[in-house]
Amino acid sequence: MTGGASGIGRATVEAYCENDASVVVGDVDAEAGEAVVDEIADAGGEATFVETDVSEEADVERLVATAVERYGGLDVVFNNAGTEGALADFADYEGADFDDVVGVNLRGAFYGMKHGIRAMLEDGGGSIINTSSVASATGIMGRAGYSASKAGINGMTRAAAMEYARDGIRVNAVLPGIVATSMQDRVAVQRPDATDRYEIEEAMPGRADPRELANVVLFLGSDLASRVTGVCLPVEGGFLVQP
Repeated sequence: MTGGASGIGRATVEAYCENDASVVVGDVDAEAGEAVVDEIADAGGEATFVETDVSEEADVERLVATAVERYGGLDVVFNNAGTEGALADFADYEGADFDDVVGVNLRGAFYGMKHGIRAMLEDGGGSIINTSSVASATGIMGRAGYSASKAGINGMTRAAAMEYARDGIRVNAVLPGIVATSMQDRVAVQRPDATDRYEIEEAMPGRADPRELANVVLFLGSDLASRVTGVCLPVEGGFLVQP
């Protein structure tokens, strides 16, 4: 699981470990990642941390290899690492800033899918879940790179789902809305009106707890979702159904 040291990723690590899974946690923040693994161990769970910059293919390949070598195979990949990127009007959005956010959000998911699929082909199948966003469906003003990267994740999800369905590999995406994470806190600082708008941007009031997203990822990775693939599933309190 990438981006496993905080927010949705951390909640998902905890959810899987509570259900007796062994988890390899990847994150660029080594201190926070090690802390998560220590807490899992203290609770009687099994987890391993691998420092991972998902924009570097070698890091992601090493993360997947660690899971296979340490735990004998790979059943679930959760490509969750992400960044909101720069905040700027489209005409002022710098190419370097665009490349940075796409490198983490889109290319990072691509590497996770690529190497995860290779491992699953050797192991008889598995489930891949990617973190997209409601921004993939609506766009967000001032976040051209973020919106583009998340829309790209949806496209990759559908393509891979079709390619590998007969190999027993399911590929899905979750589209979070407004979630109580450090990323949302940073966005709120940049957009002072954002906190007040939480009550009206989603039909369900307030912000989602990261565990509410983790529960959906847990379902998609389980046999309960054995016939679910190619789905980009909104988990957003009614954000997308409002006029």
